[in-house]
Amino acid sequence: MLREAARGFLDDAAPVSRLRAMRDDGRTGDPDLWARMVEMGWAGVLVPEAAGGADMGHRAAGILAEEMGRTLAVSPFLSTAVIAATALRLAGGPAAGEALGAIAAGRRTYAVAVDEGRKFAPAATGMTAERSGNGYSLTGTKTFVADGANAARILVVARTSGTPGDAVGLTLFDLERGRAGIAADPGRSIDSLDRATIRFQDVEATGADIVGAQDEALSVLSPALRAGQAALAAEMTGLSAAALHLTIAFMKERRQFDRPIGSFQALQFRAAHLWSDIEMTASTIVNAGRMLDTDPQRATLAVSLAKARATATARLAVSEGVQLHGGVGVTDALDMGFYMKRARVGAEWLGDYGYHAAEVARERGLR
Repeated sequence: MLREAARGFLDDAAPVSRLRAMRDDGRTGDPDLWARMVEMGWAGVLVPEAAGGADMGHRAAGILAEEMGRTLAVSPFLSTAVIAATALRLAGGPAAGEALGAIAAGRRTYAVAVDEGRKFAPAATGMTAERSGNGYSLTGTKTFVADGANAARILVVARTSGTPGDAVGLTLFDLERGRAGIAADPGRSIDSLDRATIRFQDVEATGADIVGAQDEALSVLSPALRAGQAALAAEMTGLSAAALHLTIAFMKERRQFDRPIGSFQALQFRAAHLWSDIEMTASTIVNAGRMLDTDPQRATLAVSLAKARATATARLAVSEGVQLHGGVGVTDALDMGFYMKRARVGAEWLGDYGYHAAEVARERGLR
């Protein structure tokens, strides 16, 4: 029922043409669409009922993300309703409860600032949060921050002790984006979305801004990032299914030698192989959501397997889609090019294939 409701809503409210128009207007966000998603209750999918949320769990969040991937819907769902909501829920306390209520009601959106280099590596954080009187002074730069220029608030991880590479010594701060010393460069990624570079220069913070415990950011951030990785994998799987649908429709229409190209057995084999790959990946998405809901402390293997497979499947889906569409497949004349660009960015965000393959190997004792 949730999937059917989401698909009906997104097909009507967020077709790919909406992304195309947003791109042409130079916008990197769609607040009107997010407001409608909030009305549907999607912002509170992981927020406890006591804070005004629906508390439907990670499998439900994955279903919503998958359907968003089918239409390339633009929203802060992953950053706000999944990653930030999970971190705040784990942190607990009155301030976190208030923030969760604001997320569910649509009064607050979040960006999550983790990366500093070319690859996803939370423990490699070098941004500093030095003691300054009764508070802290944050200085450093975060890159590839999804929704970083549009979100109202930023969850940013900074180093309060230790050296880059240490898993301990990291602290998570919840800051309003307009705080003095924070400058966001919206940039523009190839998928036309908000992937900002954010610079922090002597930004003042207090103990009240800390999410969780000082020096122990990963205790709340790691599970939150796993939740984001699972939802992103679901989105990429929805993207793959939509790319296959577009490709098959084109194969039925495009004619060569007085026949639809879909009648050629060699092309049928390629479409069937892609369909099978998507089905196998979809099973890992279901399992990742199930593990996050039932045994989150042991969900790393399931989540990394899902993200690695979703990355490879999306790459196959858009590559086949572009090739089977012919040269026009890579242009903006057709929607396939937009799917290709979103797949490429999704492959890098929250850990690429190599990162998650290594996590799978580590969890299975192979390295």
